[in-house]
Amino acid sequence: MRLMQVRDKSGRHVVASEGQVSWIVHRYRTIYELANAAISRKATLGAMVRSAGRKADAEPAALLAAGRVLPPIDHPDAAHLIVTGTGLTHLGSAATRDSMHQEAPAPAKREEALTDSMKMFRLGLEGGKPAPGTMGVQPEWFYKGDGSSVVAPGQPLVSPWFAQDGGEEPEVAGVYVIGKNGTPYRLGHVLLNEFSDHVVERGNYLWLAHSKLRPVSFGPELLLGPLPADVRGTSRIRRGKTIVFEQPFLTGEANMSHSLANLEAHHFKYDAFRRPGDVHIHTFGTATLSVAAGVTTQPGDVFEISAPDFGLALVNPLATGRGKPVTVRRL
Repeated sequence: MRLMQVRDKSGRHVVASEGQVSWIVHRYRTIYELANAAISRKATLGAMVRSAGRKADAEPAALLAAGRVLPPIDHPDAAHLIVTGTGLTHLGSAATRDSMHQEAPAPAKREEALTDSMKMFRLGLEGGKPAPGTMGVQPEWFYKGDGSSVVAPGQPLVSPWFAQDGGEEPEVAGVYVIGKNGTPYRLGHVLLNEFSDHVVERGNYLWLAHSKLRPVSFGPELLLGPLPADVRGTSRIRRGKTIVFEQPFLTGEANMSHSLANLEAHHFKYDAFRRPGDVHIHTFGTATLSVAAGVTTQPGDVFEISAPDFGLALVNPLATGRGKPVTVRRL
């Protein structure tokens, strides 16, 4: 089952899809509301949707084309939605990152000749999939933003005025709500464009934190249940009528050096990330980047991330913002 959030003249609605059948869910206006009801009743989201009944038929593709689709989850207070992520988690990601951060001669084999990226990746290979109930090696981690950074499917990803690049990262993210007792509950998974500034990151890997503070878009649909072990999708960039980039991307644990449970355990081990009522979007990484293929994006380019398991494709155009340096005044 997949869920999405939409808006029309009468307000907000939750749309559910199973196979080729889609409908507006009766009683619930938001997925956040639905999730909290499921937590309180100790029920699954799928069971809650089925028991709520059907209000009317729906056509997700038509709703998306009409600009009525919202992110598949939000929070009444944007500061209580947290977007974070992990990197160097996929079996192909080390080569991509290492090419951006290469410092050591390629033929060298000594430990001291490895870049930090390769060392981190190797740690994941050796200890990223621990036995159930234990924590393995911790992954690379970064903060991306709060709910104010989230862009709805179909809407522009705006690269800030000071950015040196605006590039896509096709990923899958887990979606979580923290229960009243501080327990994280995973609702499901979404496609996510982890939009980043790869020129800044390439300048010095210690600038990665800066490069990640950019808008993010995910959805349009929330896939309920466990993530398939082998997810295969496609990342494209369209420039007018021309496709300037198109590559497959692989995710799911079969293609990763870390288990999802290990990524989750290291994220939610921090008390601050188990604040009751909060929403977390935690993205799992990728090995596919257009910048690694030599593509320089331009305003007006359209990012398209798709995978059959997730229903509708995530599409966002690229735009650039305006601004100027901030002056801090003394009181």
